[in-house]
Amino acid sequence: MNLTLFVLAAALYSVCACLPSRRGALISAITAGAWLLHAAGLWFDMFALGTLRIGFALMISAALWLSVSAYWIENRNFALDGLRRLVMPCAAAAAILPVLFPGNVLKLGAMAPAFGWHVVVAILAYSTLTIAAFHAVLMALQLSRLHMPIAASGKLAGAIDQLPALLTMEKLLFRLIWMGFILLTLTVASGLLFSEQLFGKVMRWDHKSVFTLLSWILFAALLVGRRVRGWRGKTALRFTLAGFATLVLAYVGSHFVLEVVLQRGAA
Repeated sequence: MNLTLFVLAAALYSVCACLPSRRGALISAITAGAWLLHAAGLWFDMFALGTLRIGFALMISAALWLSVSAYWIENRNFALDGLRRLVMPCAAAAAILPVLFPGNVLKLGAMAPAFGWHVVVAILAYSTLTIAAFHAVLMALQLSRLHMPIAASGKLAGAIDQLPALLTMEKLLFRLIWMGFILLTLTVASGLLFSEQLFGKVMRWDHKSVFTLLSWILFAALLVGRRVRGWRGKTALRFTLAGFATLVLAYVGSHFVLEVVLQRGAA
């Protein structure tokens, strides 16, 4: 069942990416269908009675599912058709990833009932900040196009040219960063609680904890710098991508190495 849901979602995302801009109603309907199928696939794949499936592929897939959500909502307020042509192919690929890399099953029986919510909030935090990083890359491409308008050509350049103005993109970026930072703060706080319950320590100084805290510090510094010193442009993009890179090292990177390279479960 999960395989069917993921494949159908990927197929609809692909169709949505190819439709011409004038078919707005059809694009919206297909996006809704793909989004619902993708959501159902993630739900049935991740949650079962007393267990929770986690892994780098599910993390990436959930991140792109949220990316589609953000596009779908914000497209009602801003002209984001150029973003559709970039997000939908990535969402199609991400929808298939859990089929190829199923991850590991975590038994929740011996853990506090709220531990599952801690994992869900962590996934939402990582996913939201993944969208912010994706958004930052698009802004970097826009800046490059402004300085070298003749250098790029083809479909990618056309999609970038259809994106909203940089000021609008920056406004959306910081909205995403604030959402992700709040969720990451909840993740760190709940992680401290469950670390003490499970391991008898307030903080386990392993690579995951260190890189998660470093990412939190980078995003906190960006938001403070934005408020106090008006950071924007390349400075904001660098902090966003640096914060996201540390999250990749904290979770997705380590799970990829354990699941794919070393072929064993993640701790």
